[in-house]
Amino acid sequence: MREQIHKIVSEMDVPPHCRTVFCTKEEEQLHEQGSADYFLTSGDKIRFFFEKGVFDEKGDFLVPKEKSINKIGHALHAYDPIFKQITHSSKVQELGRKLGLEKPVVVQSMYIFKQPDIGGEVLPHQDATFLYTEPLGRILGLWIALEDTTRENSCLWFIPGSHTTGITRRMIRTPPGTIPCTQFIGSERTYQHNQFIPVPVHKGGLVLIHGEVVHKSELNSSKRSRHVYTFHLMEAKDTSWSKENWLQPTPELPFPPLYPEADNWPLELNG
Repeated sequence: MREQIHKIVSEMDVPPHCRTVFCTKEEEQLHEQGSADYFLTSGDKIRFFFEKGVFDEKGDFLVPKEKSINKIGHALHAYDPIFKQITHSSKVQELGRKLGLEKPVVVQSMYIFKQPDIGGEVLPHQDATFLYTEPLGRILGLWIALEDTTRENSCLWFIPGSHTTGITRRMIRTPPGTIPCTQFIGSERTYQHNQFIPVPVHKGGLVLIHGEVVHKSELNSSKRSRHVYTFHLMEAKDTSWSKENWLQPTPELPFPPLYPEADNWPLELNG
């Protein structure tokens, strides 16, 4: 995966007007991503999102481009052969079955770089804020460490038991023609640092992330990167995917089934 992403980055050509900064502070998020069609239409494409401070006023790179990227998303699982193979591997399918997933589909995927010195902080959040389903409890993140992740290079932190308390905030699309293109409804709870526990993981380790568990990662101020491949599954059986979510299946890319025998079953996403 790391070799493949190096190849993808070396061939990257992003026009200046599409150079979108990825951030997780609410106001910045709405400004950078919510006003960018490049972000909103990335669900069925492979697109590049950058760290803050890596461009000059003309949109030109201030750092080597391979050191500028925050993440690549959101359809590596569909359009890149290596990431498609990993996402639909027998190990992942076996895990889905052990977890009792009957009709899981892949809704998005990301390669996260967490660059040395500048890898941005990800504030406390719940994935269901952005990937909302009815009922809740149908989203599962799979987070694969491609390097050792430690407290020094910004491992994940979780609040134990927080997946049982529901969500209080959602990011939704605004009506067509509205700027910004997304907005938050509700508000995030206030959390204290001592509620979180760090979860360091060795290279090759997998973290399963419940859609409602509160988690975060801190600024990577170390000299080591923290590369990760992560993707989200949804149990599609008896589940409605909200049409208000920023991420939507498209005619070009309906959410692909995880299991091969499910290729021909009809998927209806309501909401």
